[in-house]
Amino acid sequence: MCRRTPRAVIPSRPASSSAVIPGRVCTSSNVRSDLAVGPAAGSTAGTLTRNGNVRDAVYGRRMDIILIAGLWLRRDVWAATATHLERLGHRPIPLALPGVDDESTTATLTDQADAVLAAVAAAERPLVVGHSAASTLAWIAADRRPDDVAQVVMVGGFPSPDAATYAAFFDIVDGAMPFPGWEPFDGPDSADLDEAARSRIAAGTVPVPESVAKGVVELGDERRFDVPVLLICPEYDPAQARAWIDAGELPELTRASHLTFADIDSGHWPMITRPAELAALLGAAARSV
Repeated sequence: MCRRTPRAVIPSRPASSSAVIPGRVCTSSNVRSDLAVGPAAGSTAGTLTRNGNVRDAVYGRRMDIILIAGLWLRRDVWAATATHLERLGHRPIPLALPGVDDESTTATLTDQADAVLAAVAAAERPLVVGHSAASTLAWIAADRRPDDVAQVVMVGGFPSPDAATYAAFFDIVDGAMPFPGWEPFDGPDSADLDEAARSRIAAGTVPVPESVAKGVVELGDERRFDVPVLLICPEYDPAQARAWIDAGELPELTRASHLTFADIDSGHWPMITRPAELAALLGAAARSV
């Protein structure tokens, strides 16, 4: 599969790149290397394999794992991943977002953030997982509830900074941002999706209300930088993500105190194309906290 060539039009992704280091945790002064799939948790090797030992995760405690879908996608996009997480002994919580699962045209970014915070309050110190643009929603949870979030996991996305517009990446039509079709995602993002899968995904998308897409991100608690963060890298690799952070292109992550990277060999939607492998990485993350 061709991958590792990020494009600037993709939500929450910088345009630069660097050398490829597949299947390995990248380390720097603010990056942990104690998360592993395969080797025992706590190993100093710090290696994450793409097809790690799924069984390892069951030896950790049962974890509440909140799953937040990216733009246009309902919570059922997590169905297969949730099934694998249940088999690992965890409690997946695919989140229904206002403006998507209820198809409300008046929902706001605040409504979506409140839904995430309510899920955190109802869970037991959960992992909060955001896909793509929803990585920002997961980060908002760390900002508002830093003591209640065990770890933030960002799958194929990065958090927007304070005062940034949430996700106004495409044209607004009749008060909403519809799925723009597959052309903007041509290449590594969608290389692992056949025509049937593309048709099925597109048919299930929900336009994002304008007041969500154009909502302004509000962050204010410095303690968010102490919440552990795992970046799961699908259509780009950990070395590229680290390069963007080192270059200052992702200011929220530049200041993160505990940052780990994991590679997964997939396009932009691993919950659809690699649900078992994604669940294994989330299970390993659960073991690490």
